[in-house]
Amino acid sequence: MTTKVNKIAVFLALCVVWFIIHVSLIIYDGLSDNIQKCDVVIVLGNKVELDGTPSKRLKARLDRAVQLYHDRLFQFIIVSGGIGKEGFDESEVMKEYLINKHVPAEFIIMDNEGVNSYATALNSKRIMRQKSLKSAMIITQYFHITRTRLAFKKVGQETFSAHAEYFEPRDFYSIFREFFAYYKYFFI
Repeated sequence: MTTKVNKIAVFLALCVVWFIIHVSLIIYDGLSDNIQKCDVVIVLGNKVELDGTPSKRLKARLDRAVQLYHDRLFQFIIVSGGIGKEGFDESEVMKEYLINKHVPAEFIIMDNEGVNSYATALNSKRIMRQKSLKSAMIITQYFHITRTRLAFKKVGQETFSAHAEYFEPRDFYSIFREFFAYYKYFFI
């Protein structure tokens, strides 16, 4: 009986160690931007507030895209998101925000079917093929970069990445969730 308990304890300890290592890698990867000149930036959607404005997380993603756009690192921006529980099309809200930040509307491509990271990867790959765009950079929260890059890799698109410069206490929950979400995507 003691041997069985010891094996279970060792297994659980190994799981905890793996969790800590993997979460550390997710954080390191997400904070280690790989910013390069590319054809298109893909900004992943997030919550839109009840008044129709982007949440602070979404604004941070969009602001990072605006900053890199004005640095002339790319020409096109894909804004990807679905209709959230608040009833707003994230991609429309994102496009309007970018236009108000002096990004020309003709360089903004909407993907209003990007309901999750994998759907965004599939849709972006299709859009890129239609427009003969080859290289891409994703912009999202730092803890979301690793899984998003995995989704893009699964659909055959390598990406560069930049994280949104916004941190909040909710990140602890999000980092925890990303550990499990990564393996969900890994086994797709």
